[in-house]
Amino acid sequence: MRQGWAAEAANWAAFARTPGLDGTHEQVNLPTLLSLLPREAGQRTLDLACGEGRLSRLLSTRGHQVVGIDAAAAMVRLAATHEPAGPAINADAAALPFRDAAFELVVAYMCLHDIDAMPDAIAEVARVLRPGGRLCAAIPHPLNTAGTFGGKSADAPFVITGSYLDTAATDMVLRRDGIALTFHSEHRPIEAYSRALERAGLLIEAIREPRAAEQVAAADAAQRWRRIPVSLHIRAVKPR
Repeated sequence: MRQGWAAEAANWAAFARTPGLDGTHEQVNLPTLLSLLPREAGQRTLDLACGEGRLSRLLSTRGHQVVGIDAAAAMVRLAATHEPAGPAINADAAALPFRDAAFELVVAYMCLHDIDAMPDAIAEVARVLRPGGRLCAAIPHPLNTAGTFGGKSADAPFVITGSYLDTAATDMVLRRDGIALTFHSEHRPIEAYSRALERAGLLIEAIREPRAAEQVAAADAAQRWRRIPVSLHIRAVKPR
């Protein structure tokens, strides 16, 4: 998946930086993430798999001391050259170049499903968090990555097309406003993430399963997305 996302860096930047193209980010996932973030100002925050840096830039405006890391050098160059740019490092999420207990907060926003060695990455997150520090993570909900709707009507059945319980590649091509973007990801059941958190010693504090926003699903063809969760958000804490 690392190589796949490295090849998509320019397409991802064009998509992420064009207002209105990523409605699910703007109207569903980002508000949910922000509602789960700790309120303290001045957090030392790691933006895991920061991509082109859109979340790092936003968190900086909210008072976080942010550093981003991404395994794709092309993504890091995009993050480091966009004004206002913060520090961004080309690094492996499964081998973070930081000392123990370096951060109060790690944000893994819509990325764990794109990381090949996800359990190792979560173990590294636990290592670099200080006791009492938190991980806020978001992924596409494993329910919707395991299946598809049988039609476009509001009451179309949702069908598991493979196995919910087994991992599987879920590469998907999205075309909007002349941008063709391939998402290189892997479906994993919720238990895979829960077990990784458990092994790393992180305790789940909150879970959110947001549905499509009403304005996103206003058209009849999109009403079906009001019936299943779009994403899964988790806040976990490292015990003191």
